[in-house]
Amino acid sequence: MATKPVNILGISAYYHDSAAALVVDGEIASAAQEERFTRKKHDPGFPEQAIKNCLADSGIGISELDYITFYDKPLLKFERLLETYLSFAPRGFRSFVAAMPVWLKEKLFLKDMLKKELARIGDIEVSELPPLLFNEHHKSHAASAFYASPFERAAVICLDGVGEWATSSVWLGNGNDLDPQWEIDFPHSLGLLYSAFTYYTGFRVNSGEYKLMGLAPYGEPKYVDLILDNLLDLKADGTFRLDMSYFNYATGLTMTNDKFARLFGGPPRAPESTVTQREMDIARSIQVVTEEIVLKICRTVQQELQADYLCLAGGVALNCVANGRILREGPFQDIWIQPAAGDAGGAVGAALTTWYEYLEQPRKLNSHDCMAGAYLGPHHSNLEITDFLDSVGASYNQLADDELLPELADILEQENVVGWFQGRMEFGPRSLGGRSIIGDARSKKMQSTMNLKIKFRESFRPFAPVVKYDKVADWFEIDRSSPYMLLVAPVKEDKRLQMTDEQKQLFGIEKLNIPRSQIPAVTHVDYSARIQTVHPETNPRFYRLLDEFEQRTECPVLVNTSFNVRGEPIVCTPEDAYRCFMRTEMDYLVLENVLLAKSKQPAWQEDGDWRDEFALD
Repeated sequence: MATKPVNILGISAYYHDSAAALVVDGEIASAAQEERFTRKKHDPGFPEQAIKNCLADSGIGISELDYITFYDKPLLKFERLLETYLSFAPRGFRSFVAAMPVWLKEKLFLKDMLKKELARIGDIEVSELPPLLFNEHHKSHAASAFYASPFERAAVICLDGVGEWATSSVWLGNGNDLDPQWEIDFPHSLGLLYSAFTYYTGFRVNSGEYKLMGLAPYGEPKYVDLILDNLLDLKADGTFRLDMSYFNYATGLTMTNDKFARLFGGPPRAPESTVTQREMDIARSIQVVTEEIVLKICRTVQQELQADYLCLAGGVALNCVANGRILREGPFQDIWIQPAAGDAGGAVGAALTTWYEYLEQPRKLNSHDCMAGAYLGPHHSNLEITDFLDSVGASYNQLADDELLPELADILEQENVVGWFQGRMEFGPRSLGGRSIIGDARSKKMQSTMNLKIKFRESFRPFAPVVKYDKVADWFEIDRSSPYMLLVAPVKEDKRLQMTDEQKQLFGIEKLNIPRSQIPAVTHVDYSARIQTVHPETNPRFYRLLDEFEQRTECPVLVNTSFNVRGEPIVCTPEDAYRCFMRTEMDYLVLENVLLAKSKQPAWQEDGDWRDEFALD
């Protein structure tokens, strides 16, 4: 008689990027972020829709779960808040007054609140719920990286803003065991240091950090010494302490203060105002400092643990420029980064910790990893899609892949922009060929077209190349796969276009429109690219589309960007996709086997300006 599978639900919530993940007998069955369902970017609320999706995907209810695990320990977090306010008193009073009502009303009673919400979803009594467990924040990060990785033994480094106390932590993963080694505690935080510069350069904290990274190549590292001489005390082993007299995040309602502004010669840039060369130089400088710290920590950890492999998680692990340098210059044979490296991934880590540590189950290794290409969200059938399209009077053709994919390759070759919606939705912040907008990487106009007419976002922001895994080394200086768009590498020398002496004299944003390679739409101003490799094992249709495009053009590379507009979460449903398609200047839309041309759609009308729906990120 078959034994009943063990179902474990992991939850992350109440800070930002709430999510749920379902682990069945140690396999990650499904995972999704709440923002995709509520259409509120970085939604921090209880992940009701994400939980319902994960359960529906496996055909089970709350009552059929064996364990539910939350990704951090709220009482430890409350302790850190109180101790921080006491140590900085009376400076932190305003922040204390703002935070305390929420804690006293909700977060201190989070266990009861979770139980009530879960019982409501399951339409059962609280007493009927399975055991509710709590994991530490950085343990959830570390578990999401190590247990999902292909490594039997590895060092694990978690770098983020702050968990309960830890801001940086080091672990040794070996088989089932994940043992803490050392940590750096709040308020000394590499993630919060980077976020302070995100705030100072006028971008939104917790969502604008990747803009700072994208802006850095336009600048010069003029402020590196100023940062290292004033803001932090950096040791040779990579550990550091911040001079908190320059920062406001421990006590106030902003990230930086007047002393910080005086050091850098002026107030923070006002959001949405013009980005100047000064911001570009500041971005480059903090990026250089961040990379230096991360590389120092990596070398120290490798020496201490004598580990050949490295796993990374936490928000700083989304800094793909730093990751590329770790791979090229670091001491490890290989690295693996959790694709949902931020707080959303904590849901996966919480559930995996329960399976491997609490239940002491044997470790299951996969030669690639255990994330299934991050394609872990909901999917929609052709019937669901056509039913929706018929309801709005859309014009479409339904085609088998043998006809659709060659036609689509031809459409892309003609420099059209295509919405590509197929298979399971991605888990994590990147679109990886499930909910993507794609175009011809060889096009000189594609980068500006996509930024200004489709994404409605800043012109300087780069796009990522998506490439067949077996052709990546022909086009980029990287010798391994990068399925999650988390590694930056240079474009190959023989694919680059040399700049004239006159072009070399250009500064800052003037560099933007100079083609750098045979694939200018995905080549950043420093000849770098944030690479995604596509594999037939995890996304056979996307791989086949790239193959069809290569047969036509001798180029196995397309542009891949997330299927959304600025400030909007990545699309989740066919309705989300069609709405985004009609609101922008996309030319074609593919929904599974359904092809739609913009020119053939009925007129699109909405009340008011739809852009008011989304807060700018």
